[in-house]
Amino acid sequence: MSHPTPLESETPRLTPAVQTLIAINFAMIVVQLAGVPYSDVATWFGFDSNALPSRWWTVGTYMFVHAGVLHLAANVYALYVFGPRVEHAWGYKKFSWFYLVCALGGVAFEMLFIRGSGLVGASAPVFGVLTAYAMQWPDDELYLMFIVPMRARTLAAGMFGFNLVFGLIGTTDGLNVAYFAHIGGAIVAYIYIRMAATTSIDQVRQRVANLPDADEPPRAIPRNLPRRERGDEVDDIVAKSKAIASKRVASLTPTSRRREAKAEELNRVLDKISEQGIDSLTSDERKVLEDVSRLLRDR
Repeated sequence: MSHPTPLESETPRLTPAVQTLIAINFAMIVVQLAGVPYSDVATWFGFDSNALPSRWWTVGTYMFVHAGVLHLAANVYALYVFGPRVEHAWGYKKFSWFYLVCALGGVAFEMLFIRGSGLVGASAPVFGVLTAYAMQWPDDELYLMFIVPMRARTLAAGMFGFNLVFGLIGTTDGLNVAYFAHIGGAIVAYIYIRMAATTSIDQVRQRVANLPDADEPPRAIPRNLPRRERGDEVDDIVAKSKAIASKRVASLTPTSRRREAKAEELNRVLDKISEQGIDSLTSDERKVLEDVSRLLRDR
């Protein structure tokens, strides 16, 4: 696995959704260690396409069943490393929904390529979380096996390629590892993030544009005037409007100037996403999006 460089100080080490998922995984392994045979746990909570539709719930419970302590430790550690920062940026509900969608993606790909096989473990949604991390912070430096430094996007691409190669080998040699489920989690995560980024740009623009500006003076709405007086009154209104505009520009407070600067920076970042995609953003530009996202959630 890998270990990242220190994250921002305000990012909690364990966020609520990640903590809940880890707790459920440990609870299931405790049940197994307490004496319940793995075969029984896998039968009732692991996914098996041959058992559908009678055991329909297993499409959501299989990710909490693991084939052993090492299998559990690998998935829980990866979730612990990559999950909190993604959840901190997205929020509890969005992260939880994303995790479930990636788990369903693992089921879909496993059924598509490996029919009639059992599926257990959180690897598919964890691969989705890794993909989300790499797409959000592609240049973050990670350490493979705590030794080899590499970028987040390099790690994600390498893991995807590894699973693709061994998945293709497994279809002919009968290897009992759900490589295509891992691939499914990563691909679904990629599609999910791409679609979310595309559909939310205009919404973010509109919401930021609608934020109130305390320094903006109220706009007067003139009444309908008699025809003979409109000429003089219009000239007066134009003159007063120009005076108010000049006064406002001259009296902008540091707070309003910073607000306008942030709005301009956000528009520049959103334009870049529209033209080049979210992967083209630098760390500073991603920080702008995170700050605005937190501001909108607070409001």
